[in-house]
Amino acid sequence: MKDKIQAIFNESIEVKKRCGVLTEKIEEVIKLIFDAYQNNKKILIFGNGGSASDAQHFAAELVGRYKLNRKGLPCIALASNSSITTSLSNDFGYEQVFEKQIEALANKGDILIGISTSGNSANIINAIEKGRNLGVKTIALTGATGGKLKDVADITIKVPSTDTPRIQEVHITILHIIAEIVEKELFLGGGEV
Repeated sequence: MKDKIQAIFNESIEVKKRCGVLTEKIEEVIKLIFDAYQNNKKILIFGNGGSASDAQHFAAELVGRYKLNRKGLPCIALASNSSITTSLSNDFGYEQVFEKQIEALANKGDILIGISTSGNSANIINAIEKGRNLGVKTIALTGATGGKLKDVADITIKVPSTDTPRIQEVHITILHIIAEIVEKELFLGGGEV
């Protein structure tokens, strides 16, 4: 049993070791988010299943705190309101569940972050396309291929793996990196990333 546990740790570590290639894309996302917050804009983040949980986790860290006691930052996890999710799914179909929320909540200059390990979730793709049509900056977190999202998002961060659990682990690491650096730069830094 110990060998199996250690093997899973080792798999996770190996995927994260390959993520150095993502540094420039993550830096680009941090700059976009920093600029959005400097201009009183917000982040809308969304995903399905475990990615929905990651979106809620990230939103909680920005609205509350990551490490610093500071003013809350506007971030909305779109899957967190079950009444909205179920009513939109019922009335318009699950493929429009995030798109309709983007239509209602997104403003030019806001940031959208869609999370899909495959990059092929229709509801994430539709929301990203809607955001781009509204003049919103769009970011996708995906797995190795990027799926269809890589062709519609302004920035796609593709985790170098095809293993869903390892991709999800890296997604939350990326979101933690973003939260930590944005928080430090906004509240401890010189006001510029």
